[in-house]
Amino acid sequence: MISNVHNCSASFGGVFHCSECLHIPGPFDAAVCPDASLADLDAEAMVRFIRRARLLRGFPLQEDASAFELLTHLNLLNKGRPSHAAVLLFGFYPQRFLISSEIKCAHFHGTRVAKPIPSYQVYKGRAFELVDQAVDFVLSKIDLAVGTRAESAEVPVTYEIPPEVVREAIVNAVAHRDYTSTGSVQVMLFADRLEVWNPGTLSPSLTLEKLRKPHGSFPANPLMAESLYLAKYIERMGTGTGDMITFCGNAGLREPEFSLTDGFVVTIWRKESALVGAAIENILLPAGEVSGVHVSSKHVIGKTPVKTPVKTPVKTPVKTPVKTPVKTPVKTPVKTPVKTPERILELLAANPELTLAEVAKAIHKSVRAVERASAKLVKEGRLRYVGPAKGGHWGVLS
Repeated sequence: MISNVHNCSASFGGVFHCSECLHIPGPFDAAVCPDASLADLDAEAMVRFIRRARLLRGFPLQEDASAFELLTHLNLLNKGRPSHAAVLLFGFYPQRFLISSEIKCAHFHGTRVAKPIPSYQVYKGRAFELVDQAVDFVLSKIDLAVGTRAESAEVPVTYEIPPEVVREAIVNAVAHRDYTSTGSVQVMLFADRLEVWNPGTLSPSLTLEKLRKPHGSFPANPLMAESLYLAKYIERMGTGTGDMITFCGNAGLREPEFSLTDGFVVTIWRKESALVGAAIENILLPAGEVSGVHVSSKHVIGKTPVKTPVKTPVKTPVKTPVKTPVKTPVKTPVKTPVKTPERILELLAANPELTLAEVAKAIHKSVRAVERASAKLVKEGRLRYVGPAKGGHWGVLS
């Protein structure tokens, strides 16, 4: 049974006044983690860390170093007791002591938060594992292009969003978040963007504008940052945001956005193809309705069923009562003066701001039929969607 779970919030100006945090001035991650002992730390996880740090950063300790030696070397002990950073990095169950240190990941098919959520995961564990799991969640759901072995023995793989950008956004959220908050890091993938939110803010010496230029490194949790650096998850040079901008530019994506709301948010924009998907799958739904891949009839605007008139079969009179009257089926001629794709192009050329639901209503087709036809036109390069998912317009290509 878990008891006395402590999530300290008594921090003013970087000094901890909570009696359980022993009045230690400095960052939260350096303070003693109440109720935690060395027995709560995973020795095997520490050996794996040493092995990785030696390989990637030339870390001086040997793999057979004791847990006490490693923790002392990394300044993760406070008067012989594990600090918050020690628990977050190497604890068996970090969320036992810091409940909100988990990461919540969600995937929405549309461009807004809407229930039911198609894919939702809550990851728990150590900081390294949280980053890896959240990155894998995103990469498993974005577009992936696989090349050929024409120039290399290895098959080239290109993700819609560079993995370096996804990892940088998530690891920064874990490293710089406010662990005194009850909020958790949230990774939300939409049809047009990826948003990574963390309950934290900028250092007083930084502004949103400065993030786009070379700037210094001011980690909110410096002890965690040191270990993340040694494991090569970060560089500790203030280059993370600049690298994200560069990678996005090289991939043909819009520059990422950084904003402060009730926390710190990084917004990474997806490719235009995903934005077209958002238009087809999401913006056609009424405001406030649930978006998704499968749209039920109550979510469809202007879905008018087409009734085919049924003609009564002609009965041929027969004199002999024993014989059964013969029914001659009459075929209903189907007139298709203009095919559906052409009618869609004609309408959108004249009215680029129409939604596909409005097109469907105008040509007396189901929304799903128009969506399928439009998606095919986009794939063929005859139609494209320009601008944001809400407020954009269609472009008919010759």
